Amino acid sequence: MTKTAAVVFADGCEEIEGLTVVDVLRRMGVKCDIIGVLGSEIHGAHQIDFKADKLISDQLLNYDIVAFPGGYGNAQTLRDNDQLMAIMQKRQSLGKWCAAMCAAPIALARYGLLDGHDYTCYPGIEKETQQLAPNGHFKEELTVTDQAGHLVTSRGPATAWAYAFAIAEALGLDTKTIKQDTLYDYLKENI
Repeated sequence: MTKTAAVVFADGCEEIEGLTVVDVLRRMGVKCDIIGVLGSEIHGAHQIDFKADKLISDQLLNYDIVAFPGGYGNAQTLRDNDQLMAIMQKRQSLGKWCAAMCAAPIALARYGLLDGHDYTCYPGIEKETQQLAPNGHFKEELTVTDQAGHLVTSRGPATAWAYAFAIAEALGLDTKTIKQDTLYDYLKENI
């Protein structure tokens, strides 16, 4: 059965953090949709404009994983969207995977999804996540996968590849070949 993923974007997103996930998952055969929060036209933080495949709706409940890229403007929009909060809370109650990187864990913190779970985020953002989710467990790691909470989190733009691979692994996919084919293993060994 084909795995499914949704990457949710709003204006001000860190393009590399979301589009890397879309690229990696599509290369691996995952049906991955770009989801717009406020409309189908998305304006990234670095003047890269692109279009959403779909807009947020209860259909997000049907995906195997829903991922959020960072970018502080994007993260604030995701954090403050009550419709998205209700959907993501329902997903977690159903044991479905959620992912967020960079500043976007502030959304998961407001939603209550970090409570009692391990996570990471962009340096300095943990101050806000800890205010919103004081029972969450912040870790200074490139990526954090919390199996019990069905959460994948990561730090920032340079960790986008690691984040995408952690998402694929959370879906039960073997990333060995793609890590070799994209020279990720080479980079990891030589940086």
